[in-house]
Amino acid sequence: MKTNHKIRLALLASVAFGDLLFAGAALAQQSAAANVDEVVVTAERRSENVQKVPISVGVLSGEATRSLLAGGDDTLLALSGKVPGLYAETTTGRIFPRFYIRGLGNIDFYLGASQPVEIIQDDVVLEHVVLKSNPVFDTQQVEVLRGPQGTLFGRNTTAGIIKFDSIKPSQTPQARAQLSYGSYNTVDFDGGIGGPLVADKVAARVSVLVQHRDNWVDNTYTGVSADGTVSPKKNAMGGFDERDARLQFLVTPNDRLTILASGHGRDYDGTSTLFLRGAITKGSNSVNVPRDKVAYDEADNNPQAYKTYGGSINTAYNFGPATLTSITAYETTSGHSRGDTDGGAAANFGNTGYGQSEGQVKDLGQFSEELRLASNGADRLKWQFGGMYFSSRDVTDFFQRAYFLTTSAHNPNNWVELKDLNNSWAVFGQVDYKILPDLTLTAGIRETEDTKQTRLVKTANTIANAVTYTGRRFVKMSATEPSWDISLLYQVNPDVAVYTRLARGFRGPTIQGRSAVFNSDFTTATSEKILSYEAGVKSTLLDGKLRLNATGFAYQVDDIQLNGNDSNGNGVLFNANKAIAYGMEAEAEWKPMANLSLNAGLSLLHSEIQDKRVYAQVCALNGVVVCTVENPTIKVGSNTFAQINGNPLPNAPEYNLNFSARYDLPLNNGGKLFAATDWNVQGYTSFVLYKTKEFNSNGNFEGGLRLGYTSPGRGYELAVFARNLTDEKNLKGVIENYMAAVYNEPRIIGVSLNYKM
Repeated sequence: MKTNHKIRLALLASVAFGDLLFAGAALAQQSAAANVDEVVVTAERRSENVQKVPISVGVLSGEATRSLLAGGDDTLLALSGKVPGLYAETTTGRIFPRFYIRGLGNIDFYLGASQPVEIIQDDVVLEHVVLKSNPVFDTQQVEVLRGPQGTLFGRNTTAGIIKFDSIKPSQTPQARAQLSYGSYNTVDFDGGIGGPLVADKVAARVSVLVQHRDNWVDNTYTGVSADGTVSPKKNAMGGFDERDARLQFLVTPNDRLTILASGHGRDYDGTSTLFLRGAITKGSNSVNVPRDKVAYDEADNNPQAYKTYGGSINTAYNFGPATLTSITAYETTSGHSRGDTDGGAAANFGNTGYGQSEGQVKDLGQFSEELRLASNGADRLKWQFGGMYFSSRDVTDFFQRAYFLTTSAHNPNNWVELKDLNNSWAVFGQVDYKILPDLTLTAGIRETEDTKQTRLVKTANTIANAVTYTGRRFVKMSATEPSWDISLLYQVNPDVAVYTRLARGFRGPTIQGRSAVFNSDFTTATSEKILSYEAGVKSTLLDGKLRLNATGFAYQVDDIQLNGNDSNGNGVLFNANKAIAYGMEAEAEWKPMANLSLNAGLSLLHSEIQDKRVYAQVCALNGVVVCTVENPTIKVGSNTFAQINGNPLPNAPEYNLNFSARYDLPLNNGGKLFAATDWNVQGYTSFVLYKTKEFNSNGNFEGGLRLGYTSPGRGYELAVFARNLTDEKNLKGVIENYMAAVYNEPRIIGVSLNYKM
C-alpha cells in the first residue's frame, strides 16, 4: 500500500467516524456542553494543574491507557505515538522496550545499555533496560515530561521521563477491573481492589495483571537444524503469558505521618522479537511477507522469560511549613531471551549468515534512596531540596551460536560473563518565586556523580578452552556533571498562560561489554550533554470546553552517544560531536457537547547529526553491501562505512499525528451506548544511522475502534473492540545485514468488560 493511500485511508476513517458521531449527536437528547476536566500532574514533585507547570507534559489517564491495552499489547510499547513526541519500539521482545522523546533515544540492544529516557514508576527510578519493561497496570495516570528533567529526576533524562502512577490505597472501598478476550485466544485482565483495614489508620490495595496469547506463528523450516530446533511446527511462537501483582499498604498513624509501602512481582514467559529475513527488497522499504510464518532453523523458536521483584517505602512527615519525604526502593530481576538473529534459515539463503544469540541477566539488584524536603502551602516562595543515592549491580551472560550447536562444532565455551556496577549520588534544589502576582520564576540545579564499571569475568574461548581474547577485562568510567533549569511562566489571564524554559542535562558515561563474546574489545562513550530551549502556551478556551497547549523547542546535544554495528552485527558505542533538533508539540482536548469528547495531538521534528568525522558500518553480509546506501562511503579492509553527518537521529519520526474521539448516546434507562476510536499516523522515520532506501518507514498508521454499552452510573461497560483495525503491516525495525524486517502487532478483535465500584 502506498504511503499517500495509507494517509488517505486514515483520514477518511477519521472523517467518516466524525460524521457518524455528529449524526448520532443530532439524534441524541440535547444537553449543555461539559467542560474539560482539570488535569493534575506531579511533574515538579508536587501536585499541580498541568496548565500551571512550565514544562511540556503529555498526560494519559488510566482509563485511556487501559482502552489501548484491551488487545493484550505490551503495556509500554502501546503508548508509542499516543502522546506527541513519544515513540517506542523493540527488537528484543517485551523485556527491552526502547523509548524516544523528541527524537532522542538509544537503538542499542545490549542488556547493559543506557537510555536518555528515564522510567519512573510510583516515584521509583527504573534504570536497567529490563526493569524499564515492568508492565504498567491498575494505573491512575501516565505523564510524559518532554525535554531534559535533570534537576528533579537526575542523569539519563536528557530526552525526558515517562512517569507512571498507580492507583493508591484509600479509606474508601474501591474496586475496578477490565477483562477482555480476543483473537489468538488473547486474554487481558487488569484489576485492583482496596479499602480500609483499620479505620483512618491503614488501607490496602491489591492490583493484578494477567495477559495471555496463544502461539500463532508457524515455523515452516523443513531442513536439518544444527541445534535441535523442532520444525516444522504449527503455532510455534508469538504467544506470551504475563502475570503481575502489586500489594500496597497506606499507613497514616496521625495527620502528619504517611507511610506507603509497596511490593510487586512479575512472571513473564513469551517469545522474543521475530525477525523476517529477506522481507525487505533492495531499493524499497515496502515489506509484504506473511506475519504468521517464519522459517527458523535455530534458536529453539525464540523463547524468552523473566522474573522481577521489587518494593518501596515512601514515607512523608509534615512538619507544618515543610514536608520531609523519603523514598527507599529495591528492584531485582533475572531471566533470558534467545533469538534467531539472522531471521531465517541460512539454508534458504545460500547457506550464508547463520546467527543466534542469548542474553541472560543472571542476577540484578538495584537500590535507590531519595530524601527530599519541600515547602508546603501556596506562598509566594516555594522550595525543595534533597539528595539521592543509586546503586545497581548485575551479572550478565551472553551466549553465541556455537554454544547451542549439537554438531561437532559445539563450543561450550562460546559465551562471556560480565559484572556491571553503577553507583551515583546527587544533591539538588529548586525554587518557585512569584516575581509578580502573574509571573513565576522557577529555577533549579543538581550536581551528580555517576560511576560505571564493567568487569569481564569469563571470556569466550575455543572448543579446547584456549583464551583468544586480547582486549580489556575491566573498564571504569566516571563523570560529575551539573544539571539545571530556569523557566518563566506568565499568567496572561485565568485561562491562558505562556512560558519559556532553558534546561541542561546529561547522560552518564556508557560501557558496551558484549563485544567480548566476539573477542572484540569493549567500546565506550563519555557523557553526553544537552542544552534545551522551549517556549509554549497553555490555554483553556471556549468557556472551559477546549484545552489547547502548544510548545516549540530546540536543543543541542554535545558528545551525543550513538550506537552502530561491527562486522558481527554487534553494537559499537561512540560519541559524535553533536546533534541538533527543533520542532513543536500541540495537544487539544475539546468537548463540543456533553456526550462528545475529542482529543488530538501533533508533533513535528527536524533532527540532525553534525560530525563530519564519524562513520557507521553499513548493511553488509560476507563483505557485500546488501542495501542501497545514500551517504558517501569508505572502505576499511573488507568493511564499508557511511558518513552520517547531516542525517536524522534514528527512530526520530519527522511528524506524528494522533486523534481519538468518544461519543455517548444516552438511553432512557440512564445507560449509554458509546463509540470510540483512536488513530495514529507517523512520518518519515529512519531505523539506522546512515541513509538508505530500505531501512525507514513513512506514513505508518494504526487505528482502533470500540463500540459498547455503559450501565447507569457507569458501574460496568461492555464493548467490542479492534486494535490495529485495518491490520496494517508496519515496518518497525530491521536487522540490516539480513534485510530482515520487524512488524507491528497483528489485528486483534475481541470483547471487553469493565467494572468499577
